[in-house]
Amino acid sequence: MVENKNETKIVMLTIKEAAALVDGLTEYRVRELCRSGELPCIKAGKKYLINRDVLIRFLGGDTE
Repeated sequence: MVENKNETKIVMLTIKEAAALVDGLTEYRVRELCRSGELPCIKAGKKYLINRDVLIRFLGGDTE
């Protein structure tokens, strides 16, 4: 199998990891953003998973 060096890796974060990434952002707030649909995420079983790049764009105010 040939590996593509230009391929970017998708990094998914749990609520705890997302909150730890940003000072002042609590797990409760991240969870509420996911539940309300303001922060795009996927639900895998009982866990919310947030794409790291989407989180960074969201926090920067980029709405595409």
